[in-house]
Amino acid sequence: MISDATTVYPGEHVTKATSVTPGQTEVSLRAWEGQGIRTGIWEVTPGTFSSTRDGYDEICQIISGTATISEADGSTFEIGPGSLFVTPAGWEGTWTVHETLRKMWVVADIKAD
Repeated sequence: MISDATTVYPGEHVTKATSVTPGQTEVSLRAWEGQGIRTGIWEVTPGTFSSTRDGYDEICQIISGTATISEADGSTFEIGPGSLFVTPAGWEGTWTVHETLRKMWVVADIKAD
C-alpha cells in the first residue's frame, strides 16, 4: 500500500533507456501485481523519449508535473496533474516532459488467443 502517492520515495533514478535527452532519468515503484495486472508510481525527469505499448494496455493518472505527448499520427495532447488517459496495446508515441512528471499507472497484459 502507498499512503501518499505524491510524496512516497520511489527509489533511485536510472538513465531513461529510450530518451533522446542526455541525462534524463526515471524510476518506477511497483505497488501491486496479480493475474496479469500491475500498478505503481513512475517518475521521469525533463526531456524527450519514445514510448511503445507492446503486449499491454496502460491507464495513467498524472500526479504532478507536465508533458506533451505526441502520437504516431502527429496529434498531440498536454498532460498535467489530474490528467487521466489510456495508452492501449500497440500504441506508439513521444513524450516531452517539461517538469519532472509523476504518474500512477495500471498495466493490464494482453492475453494471446
